[in-house]
Amino acid sequence: MLGRLFIYTFWILLISFIIMYPILISMYVYLPLFIGFAGYLIIWGFDGHGVRFVWLPLIYLINLEANLSLPIFLSFLTILMFYLTLYERIRILKRCPICVGLLSVAFIDLYYIGVLVVYDFVFDTSSIVLDSLLYYSLAFDLIFVVLI
Repeated sequence: MLGRLFIYTFWILLISFIIMYPILISMYVYLPLFIGFAGYLIIWGFDGHGVRFVWLPLIYLINLEANLSLPIFLSFLTILMFYLTLYERIRILKRCPICVGLLSVAFIDLYYIGVLVVYDFVFDTSSIVLDSLLYYSLAFDLIFVVLI
């Protein structure tokens, strides 16, 4: 009985986070974005750890992009591009899963920033300002990957 209550509480808190955190980011710009962490969870789900590691971060990223007026599905396309081009080379470090996670998150964030800069250049828009807040967000992404 207590275990089932814990599981229900965990899922309610997780879904509340997925829905409410992007709304908080749009109000408080100093909160980290967690794009790299969500991307790493999606890749972790691709590697066979469960479909929930694909759908929940994908819902988070779509919600984040909608709330911050970012290009929809650009983060997911960037994650797929990273997975197809560089992830297998990083995965050579199988004996150091923390190294794989840290490098994956760093490269996902770098890919996303690069693709976003190209998107802004092509469509002559200004989606994001490159400043120290992105480094702050990258630092929190790396901390969360170490924690899992």
